Amino acid sequence: MASVSFLLKEPSATKLTPIFAFLSFDGQRVKVYTGLSILPKQWLKAEQRAQERGLPDNGTLNDALKLAEEQLLDCYSQYRALGQLPSTEALRAAVQPVAAPVASTAPVAHSLWEYFDEWIALARAQQKPRSAQVYATAARHLREFSQASKYAVDFDTITPTFGDRYTTYLLHKVQLTDNTVAKQVLTLKRFLRWARDRGYTNATGFDRLSWKRQEPDIMTLTAGEVAALEQLALPAGGYLDNARQLFLLACYTGLRFSDLVSIRTEHLRGHSLRMTTQKTRETVTVPLRPEALTIVEQLLAGKVRAITNQKLNDYLKELGQLASIDAPTEIIRFRGGVRESTTVAKWERLGCHTGRRTFVTLSLERGLRPETIMKVTGHRGWKSFQRYVNVTSDAVEREFRQSWGQ
Repeated sequence: MASVSFLLKEPSATKLTPIFAFLSFDGQRVKVYTGLSILPKQWLKAEQRAQERGLPDNGTLNDALKLAEEQLLDCYSQYRALGQLPSTEALRAAVQPVAAPVASTAPVAHSLWEYFDEWIALARAQQKPRSAQVYATAARHLREFSQASKYAVDFDTITPTFGDRYTTYLLHKVQLTDNTVAKQVLTLKRFLRWARDRGYTNATGFDRLSWKRQEPDIMTLTAGEVAALEQLALPAGGYLDNARQLFLLACYTGLRFSDLVSIRTEHLRGHSLRMTTQKTRETVTVPLRPEALTIVEQLLAGKVRAITNQKLNDYLKELGQLASIDAPTEIIRFRGGVRESTTVAKWERLGCHTGRRTFVTLSLERGLRPETIMKVTGHRGWKSFQRYVNVTSDAVEREFRQSWGQ
């Protein structure tokens, strides 16, 4: 867990002295210049804030210190959610003031690629590394298409005809599935709307771009499979036991990986977690069953350790194999509307997001109302929530017997 403290450069000085922030995390302590200064005699060391009584102007200084603290913690959380640690440069950039734009008498024309780079940079500046990564991937595919096909990509040339050529390229040259193609088209349209909203273009041809998304099969664990993981004998504190605890916490709470590894002490409110999700910035309250509360307390105490998403996914497959979660499972993909399927053992498909889907499905099977579950998971609408629902054959059979008295 990360924490921020403030220290004066010269605590005994009789003139203004700079205020430094220190971010402590994962055994490291990074010093960051805040750009703020104060007379030492006005500094409350115990509270790490400026004295406001009789000095009303110091209220603004304290607001700036609070903002710097939030920016540093947010920067840490964003990088930690990706399984990374922020560099000193990234932390310093997080609190660096942004200069106000200077009004220009004449508009400067930029290319589509320059505006795309601006969009990506804006996402990074807003501490959204995952979004920036998605945008950068979309820009890379678009550049490679332009180079491979000799198509002059610009605002005015992105039309339905462009869409036909671009989606054909993504399907056959890049070998993407229908759902990934749909994501690329959606990201491109999002960028183009962003550019149009800011007056960078008046183009409208891209509004008609589309690609049908095929709803994938949702894989979840049954209650019996979750129990098999819970009861699996493992060396306490080992890498597999650690991965199991993180995954079970996802099954018990429905939290995404990025939120699991961002849990801090201030999020724990008795027997629930109250936190703002990393992906959607929704504030959610998650009730904690006893097993979940135990894991959260171990996580806050450092007994359960955050690891990268990729490592967790690798370890989950190892866990699933040890727990004999090996029911034959079909993987269905669509490419150009053509169905492709392969069958694998269920453990081969285990991933961290399976925990969130399992939470939704098992909660429904236990009788929780969809509206209640959506409140916990932060889903705003039924359409997005429905993708997480997997009504198992056992549940269908049980409910059928209950309804018809068999």
